[in-house]
Amino acid sequence: MNIILTGCAGFIGNKVCEDLLNSGNQIFGIDNLNSSYDINLKNYRLSNLNSNTNFNFFELDIYDYKSIEQTIFKKSGIKKIDIIINLAARAGVRQSVEKPLDYYHSNTIGTLNLLELCRRWDIPKFILASTSSVYGLNQNMPFSEDTNTDSVLSPYAASKKACEVLSHTYNYIHKIDISVLRFFTVYGPAGRPDMSIFKFIKSIDEKKPITIFGDGKQTRDFTFIDDIAKGVISSIKPIGFQIINLGNDKPTILSEVVKLIETYLNKKAIIKYTPAHTADVKHTWANINKAKNILNWNPSISIEEGIRKTVDWYLLNKSWLSKIK
Repeated sequence: MNIILTGCAGFIGNKVCEDLLNSGNQIFGIDNLNSSYDINLKNYRLSNLNSNTNFNFFELDIYDYKSIEQTIFKKSGIKKIDIIINLAARAGVRQSVEKPLDYYHSNTIGTLNLLELCRRWDIPKFILASTSSVYGLNQNMPFSEDTNTDSVLSPYAASKKACEVLSHTYNYIHKIDISVLRFFTVYGPAGRPDMSIFKFIKSIDEKKPITIFGDGKQTRDFTFIDDIAKGVISSIKPIGFQIINLGNDKPTILSEVVKLIETYLNKKAIIKYTPAHTADVKHTWANINKAKNILNWNPSISIEEGIRKTVDWYLLNKSWLSKIK
């Protein structure tokens, strides 16, 4: 297939790109390489893709519709695109409180632009990365896809819910086949440096304090990157319009994750506790029955194996990761 994949230098986008390239697909990767976190990590991920002759990289911003249409659709000579996989986004709950406009530009307007490209260029399939953050204050767990999402807590979650609603509109009016995937706390090698697991591993290894918001008893449905990538790829098939959770279905207490990292590093954490952020949810837990039934998808990496793999990757790349901010 000919596939446009946005966010190809991002954590999830990079792994999905790698798996699709290994299957012989032609990838037209888009990323604006912004400075939302250390660019060196994004360049590291890109370096793993650039050696593949089926990978074509475009440094573009999905907020800029005209540049994408001119560069990819009008100048490159591409005759047919089979699917757009939108994994580009400003991510992170707390940052979105500080910079809400950045999140709406990248996430909501960016998604609208890509949906318009599907409409205008007859691209039959669209995949949208959404987030478990849309479940907000809901207490009934595990979260199923029909759970009410009217109580989001952050501009990030609100921007993603807007993307979901736009996607439904384009499916209803223009009959584009759309998979909306709600990811639950993705982690693994080459993960985002602003996420807890990356920060905890690096700080514990360097004997620096780690910050835990709240009492450490909050739970997250941590899902390993390889499982998430398989879920994205399994959603390429025609399924109409579907919102589907991709999670591990096994929430883990945050303090237990710290203990696992301590074990694999053989070092003790220095923990600093601070009040919980108002935009943070206390617990997440995915009901993944739809993913099992519709996508034939099931996560296979336990939290113990996933943390071990992530620590091993960190130790292997420690020399340059020490400079990551």
